[in-house]
Amino acid sequence: MGSTGATRSAATGALIGLALGDALGFPTEFNDVPAILAKCGPWRRMALPDPAFVTDDTQMTLALGRGLRTAMEHGELSAQSLVGPVRAEYVDWWRSPDNNRAPGGTCLRACQVLSDEDRPWAEASQIGSKGCGANMRVAPLGLVPGLSPQQRGGAAQLQSALTHGHPTALAASELTAHAVRVLADGARPAELPGMLHAYAHGQRTVYREDWLGDLWRRSHDPSPVSFIARGWDECLGVLDRLDAALAAPDREVDPCLATGAGWIAEEALATGLLCFLLFPDEPLTALRRAACTSGDSDSIACLTGAFAGARLGAGAWPEEWADRIEYRDELLALGEAWDV
Repeated sequence: MGSTGATRSAATGALIGLALGDALGFPTEFNDVPAILAKCGPWRRMALPDPAFVTDDTQMTLALGRGLRTAMEHGELSAQSLVGPVRAEYVDWWRSPDNNRAPGGTCLRACQVLSDEDRPWAEASQIGSKGCGANMRVAPLGLVPGLSPQQRGGAAQLQSALTHGHPTALAASELTAHAVRVLADGARPAELPGMLHAYAHGQRTVYREDWLGDLWRRSHDPSPVSFIARGWDECLGVLDRLDAALAAPDREVDPCLATGAGWIAEEALATGLLCFLLFPDEPLTALRRAACTSGDSDSIACLTGAFAGARLGAGAWPEEWADRIEYRDELLALGEAWDV
């Protein structure tokens, strides 16, 4: 793998970046581009809202981060050590009075089931949902140090499966965590799409039974391999669309027209990547481009910020923005714990 060396403060950079993107895209979600321009002015000069409130994207990222931290305090990360703490954090988020930022219906339905401690977690999994709620929150699994690729991939899929059980949600979550990890490790942006293609092909027939159990049986697929391959194939398809967009880039056109509106997992990943890759050395411009989109602007910008921050570190973000972001202290605490 070509690289420029591991990024200093990658975890802090990614966590602050995803929250900044979330806050920047919060006021523009559900608007088309003309409406955003009328509200915010030229997209390249979009200002961070004041106060810089975030959405459920950042809230659930922090929930996963806390659960992951708790799980790893008790030894090697496994499905058994991860499920309890993350389930508890997701339910706490669901019950919180701060959960008032237009959260997704899939997460709400799943967390209601998860709140019944007598029910197995798999009963909560919404097997038909591949909403972007699965991968908007997965960045911590790309940032925490010391995991094997198997642990990182399995945990990324499991945290998704607690709410979003569709195979594309599982695959997109793993692919998102992998993208964050390789960027933090120093992968060059130009190499990233090819690396993600290769990774997706390599994982296409890998069903992580030690993490997911027999979740696949809740689908209509004839085997675990056919179940998970369906998800990876959809991710590979949207990566082809990403390649086509990057082959003839138009930085002034709504990125959602090329790689999708981002309401579903694989499109959120691809459109977040597209915004990052259009401006790999201009992180604020990338965030602004992601926030000025016709689709799920906060989730797209959240992912764009995670990718840019993982590559460039905490220094990517101006202090006057980073100091104002909601949940700043908790984001910094997790970032500092995971920075190496």
